[in-house]
Amino acid sequence: MVRVMNRENLKSVIEALLFTSDRPLEPKDICGWLPEVRVGDVRKALDELREEYEAMARSFVIKKVARGYQFRTRAEYAPHILRMFKSTPTRLSRAAMETLAIIAYKQPILRHEIERLRGVDVGGILRTLMEKDLIRIMGRKNLPGRPLIYGTTKRFLEVFDLESIDALPKLKEIKALEAETAHEGTPTDTGAQQDEKTGEEEGGNGSGPTAAA
Repeated sequence: MVRVMNRENLKSVIEALLFTSDRPLEPKDICGWLPEVRVGDVRKALDELREEYEAMARSFVIKKVARGYQFRTRAEYAPHILRMFKSTPTRLSRAAMETLAIIAYKQPILRHEIERLRGVDVGGILRTLMEKDLIRIMGRKNLPGRPLIYGTTKRFLEVFDLESIDALPKLKEIKALEAETAHEGTPTDTGAQQDEKTGEEEGGNGSGPTAAA
């Protein structure tokens, strides 16, 4: 077992764990591997590491996302990384994004409530969003037929670079952005109507409609 003797050693151990992990790590996760360390010391060490990486102005930082901490490249380097992998960000269709937004803001929510808001069947879209691990079944509501209740996942927070659901932009902020976009003019999504009919969507882990690097 690694014995943590001082703060600098603790920071190095935490840095190694973050570097190795393929998911955000919460302080309680780290304490599970370092039982001799208090969670408060882990949080303080994480905050110090974040500040150090910010001060270094490197191409990557330690970011708090999905209630945990993770190394992430800065957004401005995404095009170069995508070229290295010879890929482009996958996108969710407009229909899928609208459905996901409703679930994110209204959760926990029933399927018929989503369909009432969207005006179309969302069965296919719900299945695809679940396959992408962006939404999950939270349980059943105590109503006739015991309908399923839907909500977002931890993966949703990771993909959209959110610390928690509380970090979602407020509706008034979205309306202001829509007004600004409408003023500038945006291209028409000619495929959206077909998406409405089929409930099918292109792939996508996205930050907004586009996948985060």
